[in-house]
Amino acid sequence: LKPVKLSIDLRVQHVVRSEIVAALEKYRAIAAGAVVLDVRTGEVVAMGSVPDFDPNNPFNALQNDRLNRMTAGLFEMGSTVKSFTTSMALDSGKVTMESTFDASKPIRIGGQTIRDFRGKGRVLTVPEVFIYSSNIGSAREAEAVGIEGHREFLKRMGLLDRMETELPEVAKPTEPKVWKRVHSITAAFGHGFATTPLQTAVGAAALMNGGKLIPPTFLIRSQEQADAIGKVVVKPQTAEDMRYLYRLNAEEGSAKRGTVPGYRVGGKTGTAEKVVNGRYSSEKNFNAFVAAFPMEDPRYLVLTIIDEPKMEGSDRSATAGITAAPMASNIIRRSAPMLGVRPIFDEIVAENAP
Repeated sequence: LKPVKLSIDLRVQHVVRSEIVAALEKYRAIAAGAVVLDVRTGEVVAMGSVPDFDPNNPFNALQNDRLNRMTAGLFEMGSTVKSFTTSMALDSGKVTMESTFDASKPIRIGGQTIRDFRGKGRVLTVPEVFIYSSNIGSAREAEAVGIEGHREFLKRMGLLDRMETELPEVAKPTEPKVWKRVHSITAAFGHGFATTPLQTAVGAAALMNGGKLIPPTFLIRSQEQADAIGKVVVKPQTAEDMRYLYRLNAEEGSAKRGTVPGYRVGGKTGTAEKVVNGRYSSEKNFNAFVAAFPMEDPRYLVLTIIDEPKMEGSDRSATAGITAAPMASNIIRRSAPMLGVRPIFDEIVAENAP
């Protein structure tokens, strides 16, 4: 009966909750959430999901929309999953950073047509597949690995099994009963299987910390304890390549609005069309953004989600780049100093030099 000490930093927790509440209102969404994770130990530094309830007056706690979406919500995580598709292709040894994939034409399979959101209509290198978030290129990466290898990799990254952690409210991911080529192709860009946001964050943390999958914890955990239970899931070189791609995407791709001056943030957006009455809706999005910082030696990972956000001043659905990415940027900007991450402004000085 020793006192329990949580890994939660109350200051960062306050930042996270205030930012997800602000995003919920700003984008008139039905839900929002975020988690801040220590990538070296697996400690959850802060986590929130709204709408929530007041534990001192929990009269509405059992309403369906007040669940903790970060662990008890299942979502198709969209293009954030391309982090795993690209790392899988690189880790397999069948693909290198210099490999190219033909994304000039849509892929037609099983009555479906796989297109790119803003396609380049040409052959793409692996970094281009990632920063342009090419569905076609990601599908080709998955095909290079094969159906069995693809499912095995997602399982290895902890995305297909029920997560082990101290919280009782943890949902079990869903996947196709039998994986066929069409399932592997759609899973490559985050459709067709559903997992929890926290599991996605934990898997991405393994790509940032050098390749170790460390189960998440809400209790204090030492580096030694983390090292003892962490499993190596990708090669160190794969993790290094993914850190490079995350930073490149922040500088040149869809993650620009997730950056914070001085903190060398890297990340990946995910805009997933939601399934409504059995079909993908072009009017309702589930958006996510996964970010890590500082990218030269990542210490923290932030994952934000926002469900059915709308553009400001419009009823049109909004993408992750203009909703989930700024949420992460705000959380990092406010919490990084509390977490002891020092900003470096050399690159900004260099850019503004005469």
